[in-house]
Amino acid sequence: MVALNVITPITTTTKSFQRRYRYPLTTTTTTTNTLHYPSLPHQSTAAITNAHKAFPFSLNPICRIHHLLPRAASSSNGEEAEPASPLSTPTPKSKATQVQLAIVFGLWYFQNIVFNIYNKKALNLFPFPWLLASFQLFVGSIWMVALWSLKLQPCPKITKPFIVALLGPALFHTVGHISACVSFSKVAVSFTHVIKSSEPVFSVVFSSFLGDTYPLKVWLSILPIVMGCGLAAVTEVSFNPQGLWGALISNVGFVLRNIYSKRSLQSFKEVNGLNLYGWISIISLFYLFPVAIFVEGSQWVQGYHQAIAASAGKPYTFYTWVLISGLFYHLYNQSSYQALDEISPLTFSVGNTMKRVVVIVSTVLVFRNPVRPLNALGSAIAIFGTFLYSQATSGSKKKAIEEEKKN
Repeated sequence: MVALNVITPITTTTKSFQRRYRYPLTTTTTTTNTLHYPSLPHQSTAAITNAHKAFPFSLNPICRIHHLLPRAASSSNGEEAEPASPLSTPTPKSKATQVQLAIVFGLWYFQNIVFNIYNKKALNLFPFPWLLASFQLFVGSIWMVALWSLKLQPCPKITKPFIVALLGPALFHTVGHISACVSFSKVAVSFTHVIKSSEPVFSVVFSSFLGDTYPLKVWLSILPIVMGCGLAAVTEVSFNPQGLWGALISNVGFVLRNIYSKRSLQSFKEVNGLNLYGWISIISLFYLFPVAIFVEGSQWVQGYHQAIAASAGKPYTFYTWVLISGLFYHLYNQSSYQALDEISPLTFSVGNTMKRVVVIVSTVLVFRNPVRPLNALGSAIAIFGTFLYSQATSGSKKKAIEEEKKN
């Protein structure tokens, strides 16, 4: 044990200190206010004294001790590694993490843009969204099975309760995915994404019905979303009722998927996001494909011949577009889950908002969709409202966490 003499009287109790910093600490009964904690490996009293000088920004003596505590790291074999030196600087690691995160964000944006472009191209040749949506889930399922088989991704332990818990989220995911594909087939991609930016509105409304409460600033943040989407819909050149309803139903499906997942998957936190999404894709495929046969099956053969004829007798062009849409649909979702594992929900929400802007601009440039000034203004207002919503909900969550810590 190493004893540190602290000049400033300590008013924080042992219990509150332990609760705040999660480190064992005992207070002696002497009058010198001496704190005792387990000896730091390879550190002498002189080294600790010099370490105090290395953190001049820490005014509270307790904060100084907190900076000196070693952080145990886990090795690859699951054993506890040797604690790092408190004087080591994490700068190289942080830079590597930032570069890695930038790559993940770049892939997420790029893959989403590619999916939206080639998905729309395929739908223009083959306007059967039910079959195309089923194929995209099929590609994602094959991709995940390949990762699990090649040991590139650890396969989660499959149990009956786990599958039962996934049935609800997978059903709502299916509704959200097919509705979005129907919308893409009927209207411009940019318009679908503008309407899909209203997803926070459905999230707040449905969560409120289920007992959640939101502060006034959250409710105010959804007003520009509603106004912007309404203005964009009224002035949309390619407006189609089925396209509008498809985007709205897609929002409902994905919001219910998120809400239901929080309630039914609480006991399976050991399953990471990528594996969870993989199994949702597999179950969604079993949901969607039989319905796709019932809805569109009788038209697929004729539609196929028309698509080949429209591609100037080059079937590989049509095949390539369909394959790219299926592959990049899974890849961009995979990248989004990887990004969510590395960043805070607020950063992810802001990144998702900016991604929607990039996708809208990219598809407008590629397909040369006519955009009226009021339509552009409505789109901008809706997306800005989504940004305000992410800021408002983040503040509410932080406040709730702080109150929970105090209690």
